[in-house]
Amino acid sequence: MSGKQISIFVFILVLLCGCGGQGPQRPSQRKGEKPKEDTTQLALMEMTLRMAEAADKAVEQAVQAQEEPFALYEAHAWIHLFDPGRTEEPTLQPQKPYTIHMRVYSLDGKLLEDTKGTYTLGKNELPHAVDQNLREMHPGAKMRMFAPWYTAFGQQGTEHVPPFENVIIDLEIEE
Repeated sequence: MSGKQISIFVFILVLLCGCGGQGPQRPSQRKGEKPKEDTTQLALMEMTLRMAEAADKAVEQAVQAQEEPFALYEAHAWIHLFDPGRTEEPTLQPQKPYTIHMRVYSLDGKLLEDTKGTYTLGKNELPHAVDQNLREMHPGAKMRMFAPWYTAFGQQGTEHVPPFENVIIDLEIEE
């Protein structure tokens, strides 16, 4: 298993096991008996892993079709910096608010969402891929990011971004 597959598998395990509570007993599990293997949960984990791998392939194919060079950053996001911003200033810091203009597109180029707001890094106000990778950027930076659904808007999506949507995100950090 490659490092990429392991990180996806760990991410999925965290999602599936997040509540930490004890599940209900199955009727077939009597006091003192060893619990049976949960094949349903294993099947769901396997299916989610396959979906994540398919998302990675789709995003990588979309990136390869671009004329600009992209680099793979944290959270499985491919990034092209149009403008590195004010590099003489420190990179963006967690717990500090920044004004960010974010345009979200489907991989086929359809505009799904166009928002501008003040966000604080590290507060789960932004998609995981955006939050993680903005920490390496400088104020004034402009970039395009390709992100798979599981690090973008996830299984729930948003009002305008469908669930399980692989996306292109254009970001401008205005501070």
